[in-house]
Amino acid sequence: MPKPSSRISGIVPSGKNGWEIHFAAMTRKQAGDRVIMLSVGDHDFDTPEGTVEACVEAVRGGHHHYTQLPGLPRLRAALAALSQECTGTETSPDEIMVTIGGQGALYAAFQAVLDPGAHAVIVSPYYATYPGTVRAAGGRYTEIETHAENNFEPSLSEIEAALEADTRAILINSPNNPTGAVYSRETIERIAEICRERDLWLLSDEVYWTIRSEKEHISPRALPGMKERTLVINSLSKSHGMTGWRVGWLTGPAGMIAVMTNLNLVATYGLPDFTSHAAIAAAENGFGLREIAELYTRRREAFLDAIRGMNGVIVRGSEGGMYVMLDIRAIEEDCEKFAWDFLNEEDVAVLPGASFGKAARGHIRISMCQDEETLREAAKRLQRFIAARLDKSGQTAAAG
Repeated sequence: MPKPSSRISGIVPSGKNGWEIHFAAMTRKQAGDRVIMLSVGDHDFDTPEGTVEACVEAVRGGHHHYTQLPGLPRLRAALAALSQECTGTETSPDEIMVTIGGQGALYAAFQAVLDPGAHAVIVSPYYATYPGTVRAAGGRYTEIETHAENNFEPSLSEIEAALEADTRAILINSPNNPTGAVYSRETIERIAEICRERDLWLLSDEVYWTIRSEKEHISPRALPGMKERTLVINSLSKSHGMTGWRVGWLTGPAGMIAVMTNLNLVATYGLPDFTSHAAIAAAENGFGLREIAELYTRRREAFLDAIRGMNGVIVRGSEGGMYVMLDIRAIEEDCEKFAWDFLNEEDVAVLPGASFGKAARGHIRISMCQDEETLREAAKRLQRFIAARLDKSGQTAAAG
């Protein structure tokens, strides 16, 4: 058999992506084991009924055909209104390109801003697909490590030090997956300043913009001089409960969006017609928007309350998104070993922080995609698991 291209072979060079624990737990659960799945960011509830019914009506109404490459005009208008709310700046439909999920938006953004061999800066911890998406564009990247003790806010001096002559873009994610950190206005403003000074693109993953605590969400697109150099990655997956529908979008300068539409021509040929109509209904009517945000706020608070004062762990970030990040270095430096042992001994699946970059080593990410009772049960199992290890080592460190 002829060899695959080096670009495809290099997307995940090691063949290992850190999700082995999740898939092992899923296999056990499907076999009948009573495993608590706190590993993946997929809702434990169905898509809101209004969205589903809109899709059914669209299928029965004959919406089985091709759509415009950048998205149906009405869908682009609805997403422009959402983007305006998300970013805090006026947005028109011609500044919107609909993609196959948020990952499709991320992929399109890097294809658009990186030539083969060009350089990008990504902030760690990061969503697990970031490095592979850069490599899929033929690019290179430098990983900037944030620090748990600084609540995972990026260091501006480290970003500046990582810039190269052929750097084309910086990628940030706030509210952050996996840490739940929400970047401060000062941090976002300084990163924007760097992009203006160096004539860089700023890629801003804002998929979790609706799911946060009282801390303000700042989109760099609204800052002076940034509308023309910012590409905002977004999705209906988390905000509207539509993970499996694969509806994402990019917000950016109209001229850039027009050029990027060529990528949809050769990659996807647009979003499915009936799915688009479901997305229109969800976006225009806000199906699930407020309820989902409030649900995850309650769940996060319930879990944090359940582990408050727990010896051996420290809460880091966890201000937004669907996750809680726990520093478990007082118990076990090897977070992958901790996660495997936790699954095997207590039947709870979490993800090791190292799956999301070097900066999250010694941490575990816990998904809030279960009901409050299940989360409290998981907290009890975590306490029991940690207590057994503290008894052996005599160490103490309290969650806070």
